[in-house]
Amino acid sequence: QLQASGGGLVQAGGSLRLSCAASGRTFFNTYVMGWFRQAPGKEREFVARISSSGDNTYYADSVKGRFSISRDNAKKTVYLQMNSLKPEDTAVYYCAVAPILTTNLLHYAYWGQGTLVTVSS
Repeated sequence: QLQASGGGLVQAGGSLRLSCAASGRTFFNTYVMGWFRQAPGKEREFVARISSSGDNTYYADSVKGRFSISRDNAKKTVYLQMNSLKPEDTAVYYCAVAPILTTNLLHYAYWGQGTLVTVSS
């Protein structure tokens, strides 16, 4: 089970740090972790992903240079540091796991419940 947290209301230009913690019996350190987001009326989209060891990251063009994904396998937690936030970043953010390095959400499973990020202009 994945539990995302850290969302909230922030002004444009501000920062937030999202966390996604895995619970239960997991092999957390063997999975790729990804962050996705879904804005109202839009489809869920890829944001960032990180390899099982944490040494390989990839970002959507829309967040590159502003967001940073990291993980702590000892804590079974993945993070998304979001800086220079824009109103268009407003969405529910989800974390999920995948067995391979991919940006395709169809390969991800065990979606958390999501955490809402609202960026005001």
